[in-house]
Amino acid sequence: MKIVLAAVNAKYIHSNLAVYSLKAYAKTFASEIEIAEYTINQQTDDILMDLYKRQPDMLCFSCYIWNLRYVEELIKEIHKILPETILWAGGPEVSYDSRNVLERLPELTGVMKGEGEKTFFELLNCYHCKEKTQDDLGDITGITFRRIDGTIVENEWREIMDLSEVPFVYEDMTLFENKIIYYESSRGCPFRCSYCLSSVDKCLRFRNLDLVRKELQFFLDAKVPQVKFVDRTFNCRHEHSMAVWSYIKEHDNGVTNFHFEISADLLNEEEIALIRSMRPGLIQLEIGVQSTNPETIREIRRTMKFEEVARIVRELNENKNVHQHLDLIAGLPFEDYESFGKSFDDVYALQPEQLQLGFLKVLKGSHMEEAKAKYGLVYKNEPPYEVLYTKWLPYADVLKLKGIEEMVEVYYNSGQFQYTLKALEREFSSAFQMYESLAVFYEQHRLHQMSHSRVTRYEILLDFVKQICPDKEDFYKELLTFDLYLRENAKTRPDFAGESLVTKEWLQEFYDREAKEPVCLRGYTGYDKRQMRKMTHVEKFTRASENICGKEEPVYVLFDYQDRNPLDHQAACYFLQNDGKRYKIPSLTVIR
Repeated sequence: MKIVLAAVNAKYIHSNLAVYSLKAYAKTFASEIEIAEYTINQQTDDILMDLYKRQPDMLCFSCYIWNLRYVEELIKEIHKILPETILWAGGPEVSYDSRNVLERLPELTGVMKGEGEKTFFELLNCYHCKEKTQDDLGDITGITFRRIDGTIVENEWREIMDLSEVPFVYEDMTLFENKIIYYESSRGCPFRCSYCLSSVDKCLRFRNLDLVRKELQFFLDAKVPQVKFVDRTFNCRHEHSMAVWSYIKEHDNGVTNFHFEISADLLNEEEIALIRSMRPGLIQLEIGVQSTNPETIREIRRTMKFEEVARIVRELNENKNVHQHLDLIAGLPFEDYESFGKSFDDVYALQPEQLQLGFLKVLKGSHMEEAKAKYGLVYKNEPPYEVLYTKWLPYADVLKLKGIEEMVEVYYNSGQFQYTLKALEREFSSAFQMYESLAVFYEQHRLHQMSHSRVTRYEILLDFVKQICPDKEDFYKELLTFDLYLRENAKTRPDFAGESLVTKEWLQEFYDREAKEPVCLRGYTGYDKRQMRKMTHVEKFTRASENICGKEEPVYVLFDYQDRNPLDHQAACYFLQNDGKRYKIPSLTVIR
């Protein structure tokens, strides 16, 4: 029997941990199982062609909110060209309304509900037994299936399994080249947030720590770039999180980064101290704030205290060693446009490396779906079931927030405009108002939903500046130029930057001196001046020097692209004095 486990991922760099876990658990049949990974960016015809060539006897699809409609199309079409192939689906997007899925897709044989490892294994055992037919699946828990006569049968959900029984799937790392590595050390969640399906799984369980340490060491030895933990709230058990964080700190290979989704207000002083002691870039933290409105927080069944979250985020920020990603959700109960703006400003003030402005997804099986009438919650019929409007947030305001989301993504989350944005905030009453005004500017000039080049984004921001504070154009030109060279070793000077104020004679003299005896370019001993110039850049600033380095007089700034910040990948930069010495430019937080 030939079985294909098919995954349609959002991006090429993603991998699907679920299908690899199914195969690993069903090791008895490993020789019969193939994994086929695709992306939603591929043409369906190309995927159909590939699946047809594989000629599976059984084809199983992994279904999520982002790929369901794509997968449904594949199921309908693959049945036409492989009518004898047994078709199954599994995953969170089909588990909680499995009967409806089967009614909607007559081509489908069945749905695996919830955890699939044991269920998949039992299905294969059944299909391999010659005495059994499709109608003999009634004894397998965790499935909804279609009998030969077309009758749909909903079996009971399977009891949750011991997570330590799930085999490690990454023995052959060649299968995951150029992919993000996903890892699971716990399942379930201790919280019951009304918008989330993790709360449906009432039982929180952990993988054996000895196994976890062994598997982490495998990643460390392989020097994989990133391991992303998929645990819903990684730090919900102190002993577990301390054991994992202590291990990766003690065995740090200087390369691998570990990503964790945490609840910040659960962090205690011991955990904070440990995190602050880690190598910059060793870990990154994703923190779901969602809202700072107390009424909203209570209604969605969260226990978060924002004041405590803010205190901890600031404390972690002090060491500049941890990338922090904070999330907000628009469309939650009791959150109107004004209230969301306050939530935005509250979180923005914490200066996370990433701020994600998302929109409520009304997931099947969630409490939010059950309470939709109460909240006047209207959402799209098609996945990802995104909010259209609520009792508090009309559709017109949702559209405004969509524009702000785009601006945050382009200008803040790109990390390319830090100094410019920090100064620009002072022109407005709040950060939220700044992004709102920028979104309106984009709308007025029909710039939305277009793929602009890197330099074009700088030019657009300068045009925005000209509109709101035309008398400060030259000042902002310098800040934009600084931001550009902070990230990019640009050898072609953009038009908006104007002519360089650094003379050829000054540059010649500087690099001649450094090549003979490096003082400012200390890490370049043994390099000739041509190589030094290739890997560095010098810029002179006259109008924005105070904002850049706290100096009122004109300054020469040296950008060193060999020495980058592991959190934001910005070049190390120094201001140069007449005595030939360099001084590190202060952090962004000192800008006045």
